[in-house]
Amino acid sequence: MKKSLTSPRALVLSLAAAGVIGAAATGAYTSANAVASAQPAAATAAASAPLVSMPDFSTVTAQTGPAVVNISVVGTTKTAEGPQGIPGMDPDDPMYDFFRRFQGQGMPRGKQQQQREVPVRGQGSGFIVSPDGIILTNAHVVKDATEVTVKLTDRREFRAKVLGSDPKTDVAVIKIDAKNLPTLSMGKTKDLKVGEWVLAIGSPFGFENTVTAGVVSAKGRTLPDDSYVPFIQTDVAVNPGNSGGPLINTRGEVVGINSQIYSRSGGYQGVSFAIPIDVAIQIKDQIVATGKASHARLGVAVQEVNQTFADSFKLDKPEGALVSNVEKGSPADQAGLRSGDVIRKVDGDPIVASGDLPALIGQKKPGSKVTLEVWRQGSREELTAKLGDAAEKTATVAKNEDGASQGKLGLALRPLQPDEQREAAVDGGLLIVNVGGPAAMAGVQTGDVLLAINGTPAKNIEQVREVVAKSDKSVALLIQRDGDKIFVPVRLG
Repeated sequence: MKKSLTSPRALVLSLAAAGVIGAAATGAYTSANAVASAQPAAATAAASAPLVSMPDFSTVTAQTGPAVVNISVVGTTKTAEGPQGIPGMDPDDPMYDFFRRFQGQGMPRGKQQQQREVPVRGQGSGFIVSPDGIILTNAHVVKDATEVTVKLTDRREFRAKVLGSDPKTDVAVIKIDAKNLPTLSMGKTKDLKVGEWVLAIGSPFGFENTVTAGVVSAKGRTLPDDSYVPFIQTDVAVNPGNSGGPLINTRGEVVGINSQIYSRSGGYQGVSFAIPIDVAIQIKDQIVATGKASHARLGVAVQEVNQTFADSFKLDKPEGALVSNVEKGSPADQAGLRSGDVIRKVDGDPIVASGDLPALIGQKKPGSKVTLEVWRQGSREELTAKLGDAAEKTATVAKNEDGASQGKLGLALRPLQPDEQREAAVDGGLLIVNVGGPAAMAGVQTGDVLLAINGTPAKNIEQVREVVAKSDKSVALLIQRDGDKIFVPVRLG
């Protein structure tokens, strides 16, 4: 820094003095004595203010950089050739037929359509966690790879073996045949603070050992990708090729694996997500020991608790995971969970958003027992569940549409006939024969089956009227549509 520049402390003092002198100069409301007494006070306050300095990223980079690697992969993908094919697109892609219709190719795929495998190349990043060549990266970096090459900062290259990968957490473990390699030390996600400085090292667009820095924007983010990860959100510049690289704190400890970005352009737009290192290490240990990772499951479909639901279920705030469906015979069913329960805690850990539940459960071991704090019918209860294996069946997160309006409920109902109950596989319930008003605005449809209102089973029309009459702001309707159960919040006024 040049000597002519003013230091932060000197700048504070000069600004404070200028403010006092300026007020005295105008003379409108400040006496000379007041100015004199204000100057020492301003100087004392400025002197006691803590000085904030930027972290020395060069030291952290020099310390950690040698353990960060560049990963190149070669794989294959199926593509169609001929007039009915879409170049570069896998015919097994669910969107294949959709795009073919826009090409004027209305005919279904037939035997005349040939497929061939074409090579695909990609790049990513990783980091060494043990001197004998164990490397952590993202599962999507090595997905479908037939050849994986690791390049170190000293320009040595090694063919790597994929020990295993876990798509649910996007963590993969690979190994190279080398000894005495530099490694990174592991931090703890719980010690990470929002606003804390962090940096990423990786190979964006193939530019090896690129360093970018930013701050932790948030912790515990859940993304709509059915993953078991409470992501760390940062504003560190992360681009294609950074995937699998480390997120490092100012002490040189890895706190996460850079995994995803939120972007409308395909490039960095200020929102990046990293897998907490605690989650990654847990998966790594399982893969090294067994070649695969396992996750627990509870067996429920859950929804977000918005303000309408909170009002309907008499919750103090809109937090928790609202259980919309319980799989028969699942650990949740055996534990006594019911539709309409709101799961607030798992083993004492709070559930704020519905996505927190699969993230917490997914990190448990199959067969382990958990204590669930549940809000049911206006009171708190505790249940114990023995978790199953997610490999058997994956829990789902149901989606709902919020609706709000004024006036009455707007439903025309009738009891289900016995044959209709058998067809719908329900015990009781009311058929919605017409819908309007707030219910229609909330997304309720004719033909839906009303199973419960505010957690109370819908046995008859009069019962529904009574619950609505006692509800001031909103009601929560549990409906069944096409075999799926979902809660719909309806504002009454």
